[in-house]
Amino acid sequence: MKNTINVEFYPILNETQIQDSIEIIQKNKDKWDIPFFFNTNSYIDLNYIKKNTQFVLTDDIKNVIVLGTGGSIQTLLALKHLSQKKIFPITSSRAVELKGCLDKTYPNDSIVIPISRGGETLDINSTIGIFLREGYKFLGLSSTGTMNKILQKIGCPILDVPNLCGRFAGSVTNVGIVPAFISYINVEDFIKGLENGYNLFSNYKKNLALEFSAYLFNLYKKGYKVIFSMPYSKNLEGSTGLWVQCISESTGKDEKGMIGTYQGAPICQHSVLEYLLGGTKGIVSPILWTVEHEMPDLTLESSIDYVNGKGAQTIVNYQADATFQALIQQGVPSAKISIGNPLEMNMGILIAFILSTVYYLCLLLDVNWASNPKVIIGKEICNQALKDNIDSKEREEMRKSIALKKFRNFF
Repeated sequence: MKNTINVEFYPILNETQIQDSIEIIQKNKDKWDIPFFFNTNSYIDLNYIKKNTQFVLTDDIKNVIVLGTGGSIQTLLALKHLSQKKIFPITSSRAVELKGCLDKTYPNDSIVIPISRGGETLDINSTIGIFLREGYKFLGLSSTGTMNKILQKIGCPILDVPNLCGRFAGSVTNVGIVPAFISYINVEDFIKGLENGYNLFSNYKKNLALEFSAYLFNLYKKGYKVIFSMPYSKNLEGSTGLWVQCISESTGKDEKGMIGTYQGAPICQHSVLEYLLGGTKGIVSPILWTVEHEMPDLTLESSIDYVNGKGAQTIVNYQADATFQALIQQGVPSAKISIGNPLEMNMGILIAFILSTVYYLCLLLDVNWASNPKVIIGKEICNQALKDNIDSKEREEMRKSIALKKFRNFF
């Protein structure tokens, strides 16, 4: 199978619109840091990774428990379907996930990998102790902060996390590559796919990612601010999550930007499609994500003659194309992104496309692609409330007081 990506979107842009976008991108690209992620080799040393993870590269380790959130885990989630180990993504201290993980794993068959760049992420720091208490083995991905001190104190092996924007860094640093490697994902092929993708998308000239960013930018100028993704393969939901984080967190600042949302497909056809086809127009634009050759796939047996003998994913892809056509017929600007298969090479190309598109869109919107200055607000409120042991009723009263001032005469 070819390593391919295909992007189809409507309405089609004309050459003038594309060239205008290229000029804006060229004008704005020097305002902020160059995209470090275009270089796939600067922050990864596979030999070092192999040498320092030997102690967990055994058949005894069946579970990889990753304590991470946001950019620290999203790339791994995009590759999770390729793992030969069972990956447990623990993104917070939500009790159901923690209990479920503890019920299905044991200290002697698992490795726990806490990941944090700054080391102050409450979601991660609050969960380390529960695995430590049970006697699990640890391998940390950390450089600074409270988490780093905790891991040093328990004598945990630690690999470095560079001080880079996490949502863009996962694919080209230890953050995503180390847990993927330990999970027996073919990281060499994945990195090769990234390289192939950036060879296509990083030239600041007419290319697939730049054209798609120009399409989104022209939608934005017409008032479309919500991008609703419909992944028609379970194997694409992690990548779609990366897209949602990147487009929302990267473009959404300076009172600008687009927000990404998603629901798995085709179930979303039964919950959201009526709104997309018949609801308020001019706000939401959908993207359908599909795989041409699913892995694994099944041949269907059915009394319906036009279904019998076809591949299960083939039926799903027919539904995707029919939905795409229905959206176009109703005048809804829509796109479809498809890859040949969900193996490592194509996943690398897809992630390169996602990150390149978001980067170019930020330049078109004239915002800093790497920053997220507002995220810290809620974290500071939470940490202070915990330190002061403020109960739920008092927290509610605080919100009421703030809202009375902020939303005076709002309606």
